[in-house]
Amino acid sequence: MKPVYRLTWLFARAVFALYHRWRVFNAERVPLTGPVILAANHASFIDPPLIGSGLHRPINYLTRDSLFRFPGFGWYLRTLHCVPVDRDGAGAAGLRAILDRLLNGGAIILFPEGTRTSDGNLQPARSGVGLTVIKSDAPVVPVRVFGTFEAWSRHQKFPRPRRVMVKYGVPMDFKALREEAKTCTKPRLKEIYQEIADQLMAAIAKLEPVEDAPSK
Repeated sequence: MKPVYRLTWLFARAVFALYHRWRVFNAERVPLTGPVILAANHASFIDPPLIGSGLHRPINYLTRDSLFRFPGFGWYLRTLHCVPVDRDGAGAAGLRAILDRLLNGGAIILFPEGTRTSDGNLQPARSGVGLTVIKSDAPVVPVRVFGTFEAWSRHQKFPRPRRVMVKYGVPMDFKALREEAKTCTKPRLKEIYQEIADQLMAAIAKLEPVEDAPSK
């Protein structure tokens, strides 16, 4: 980790520990090196730093491109390995940037739901994450966050001192679908994108909190 990233990482870990009494489960399932996609549910602004702070490797974060226009702040975002994307995160430039980070051995967080939940429940997956998975060779780790909706939902102005948790799942291999995608028809390709997205949300849904087990 570079100095600015590491300082931010340490600060975030301290906030999560002291203010949110966080717990981290199965972080060892995420490779410490090489490309990896972290596919997580999305309930709060604090989801990305929570997921990244639980891992001992730098993570790339999708960030709205308009935020990079502010002098100084744009530089800071780049030191945190933030990837500028348009509002929906579905533009061609954003996809190229994501794939470049993966090609260079980076890890990146994607949210199959596309946006934060409005009620705390898991939402249907959008096909965009399936496109990214097909275009890359990276393993995909399902991730589930707990308590972040209660800590800082889209309906709240400030975060509350609620306990948060993050649990990392077993890496998923989409080799068969990646091979099929090379030669299938366009209608089938669209089906594959959604199939991958649905499989990821199903894997995320299966991750349950472990109240009594020691965190890692």
